[in-house]
Amino acid sequence: MEEFPADLIAPMADLGFFGALIPSSYGGTDLDPWSYVALMEELGAADASVRSLVSVSGGLVGMSILRWGTEDQKEHWLPRIVAGELGAFGLTEAGAGSNPSELATRAVAVEGGWRITGSKMFITNGSRGALTMVFARAHRDGEDLGITCFLVPQNAPGYSAPPIHGKLGMRGSDTAEVVLDEVLVGDTAVLGTLGGGLKVAFTALDHGRFSLAASCLGLAREALECALSYALERQQWGGSIASKQLVQELLADMHVDIAAARGLVSQVAELKARGERFTVAASTAKLFVTEAAIRCADRAVQIHGGYGYIDEYPVQRLLRDARVTTLYEGTSQVQRLAIGRALTGISAF
Repeated sequence: MEEFPADLIAPMADLGFFGALIPSSYGGTDLDPWSYVALMEELGAADASVRSLVSVSGGLVGMSILRWGTEDQKEHWLPRIVAGELGAFGLTEAGAGSNPSELATRAVAVEGGWRITGSKMFITNGSRGALTMVFARAHRDGEDLGITCFLVPQNAPGYSAPPIHGKLGMRGSDTAEVVLDEVLVGDTAVLGTLGGGLKVAFTALDHGRFSLAASCLGLAREALECALSYALERQQWGGSIASKQLVQELLADMHVDIAAARGLVSQVAELKARGERFTVAASTAKLFVTEAAIRCADRAVQIHGGYGYIDEYPVQRLLRDARVTTLYEGTSQVQRLAIGRALTGISAF
C-alpha cells in the first residue's frame, strides 16, 4: 500500500501537532523541547510516514520561517502550516544530495521578483502541500549572488511534482520530484537574505536531525516492545522463546541501544531548552539513533523469525521505515564528517 494519510491531517492539526514548536501568537502549540521529543517519539512509534508530515512541515519549514522570515511571511504562512497546510523542504537535487553547494536550480532576477528553473528530488510533501522552500542560485545581471531560499507556493504556474512510487519504506509519505519551469515569485518570497540560503538550510537541518532522532527513538522502542511481546508468547522447545539465552541477548542489545539513544536525544533537548547551539549534538544523535533504529528493527525481525518477514506483524514495516533514516537529512557518513570537523577543526568534505 502506498496510500497518503490525507484523512489524518485535519485531526492532527486540531490536536496542534503541526504547530508544536510555533508560538501561540501564530496559532501554534509552543511546546518545550521535552514535550516535542515526546510527540516525535510517539509518532515515530506509530507510523514514520505520518511522523514525516509533522517533522517536515511544522519542523523544517515552520521553524525556518519562524527563524528567518519577515513578519509578513510569518503572518502569512505560519497559521496556514499550523492549520495543516503542508510545507516541503526543497534542497536535494538529483545531482546535489550530500553537497548542496553543487545545486543547479537557478533563480534569475526579473522586474519585481525572480524566475526559478530547475528540479528537486525526494521531496517530502512536495506534491500535496501548500508551500515549498526552494533553494536556488540567485543571479542578477549575470552575477551569481549565491544560494538563496525562496518560498514557492505549490499552486504557482510552472510548479509540478510527480510523485515517486516504489519506495522501500515510508510508503504512505508523499515523496516527489519537484519540477520548476520558470516559476515566477516576488521579491517577498526570499526567505532570509540573498546568498544566505545555506545558513537557512543548515539551521533547518539542525532541527530536522533533532526531530528525526526523537522519532527513531520511538521506532526503536516500538521494535523492542513488539519483539518482547512476541518472544513471551511464542512457544518453542518446551517454553517461550523469551527464555532462550540468544533471544535475551537480542532483547538486551535493543534495550541498551534505546537507553543510549534516549540520552543523546535528551542532550539535544537540554541544549535547545537553554537556547544554546546544538549542531554537533544533533548530528551525534541523528547518527547514533537512526543506526540504532535499524539495528533494533532488524533484531525484532530476527526474533519473529519467518513471521517477521510478512505483513501479519509490524516489524517488517519498522525495518523498512528505519532504513531511509540514515540517508536523508544528511547521511551517516556526512554526520561523521561533520562531527570530525567539529572535533579537529579540519574539514574533510
